[in-house]
Amino acid sequence: MSVLRKYTVLAPVSLSIALLVASCSENKVSQCQRLIRVVNAGTSLIDKNKGTQVITSIQLSKDLDFVTKSIGELKLKDPKLKEFQSGFVKIFQNLSQAIAKAGKALGATKTAQASESGREKIQKARAEIDSALTTATTLGKQSDTLVNQMNKYCSEPE
Repeated sequence: MSVLRKYTVLAPVSLSIALLVASCSENKVSQCQRLIRVVNAGTSLIDKNKGTQVITSIQLSKDLDFVTKSIGELKLKDPKLKEFQSGFVKIFQNLSQAIAKAGKALGATKTAQASESGREKIQKARAEIDSALTTATTLGKQSDTLVNQMNKYCSEPE
């Protein structure tokens, strides 16, 4: 399985958050913009690293851990935005873990020998990569839903 396929599945997560905030109060707007900025930083990392190699996948996982931490550290006061914040923390945390798992499994295939045990190693790695892809697809759908909900909320007048 190629790395390109892995990242192609992650494409739903790369949805940029567009927001019209003309009718929101300044406090809500500011909080929405801060959350959007950090979430977009994470999705940009995924877009930038599509089709890269194993080492880059492991680095992407680490970078997404940093984004996860940054999202979690936002000092949001709005209760609904705190819910969105928590949802994005879970999504990016799980996505980071899935990318790391797939990267490690892909790396394991590069050391497999042309033998029965080597074929078993590749089959195990393929199953781990498929599992990571399934997780990433699910997380992409969850992210899309959360983005849409947040955009709707941030666009509503207070």
